[in-house]
Amino acid sequence: MHTACLSLGSNLEPERHLGAAMRALRERFGAVRVSAFYRTRAVGFEGPDFVNAAAVIDTELDVRALDAWLHALEDAHGRDRSGPRYGDRTLDIDIVLFDDLVAEGPGRFRLPRPELRHAFVLRPLAEIAPEIVEPRSGRTLAALWAESEERAVAMDEVAVPA
Repeated sequence: MHTACLSLGSNLEPERHLGAAMRALRERFGAVRVSAFYRTRAVGFEGPDFVNAAAVIDTELDVRALDAWLHALEDAHGRDRSGPRYGDRTLDIDIVLFDDLVAEGPGRFRLPRPELRHAFVLRPLAEIAPEIVEPRSGRTLAALWAESEERAVAMDEVAVPA
């Protein structure tokens, strides 16, 4: 079994899409550790606020198969990949960490994900998996969050029926 840390986000009907995504993750993977859901400003473009969360799952899938499954889930929620890299999203789910794998692949596939430095990814992950070690630095998520330059970023907790 593998442990995967996921970052989830949406700024187009986020409560609907994120709630459905959480139900799909539980149906496929069973027990899922889920953070609180946080409203944050869009990063990299002007747009509606995002709602972000993190999840930790155990899976028998390898990293490529999990990535494909998550892409299919995004597609089922109307994810449009034809626009700019930074833009509105119905559903965005990224594998941030996968065991202690450090990898780069085709497209934007990279582990650990560089977005781990952002509060909207790091805070929710540190909340539910403080003991997990980021393999490049050898530091726990709790330590990375404690030292983060983005600790002051406004993140209001929101209710998402999941």
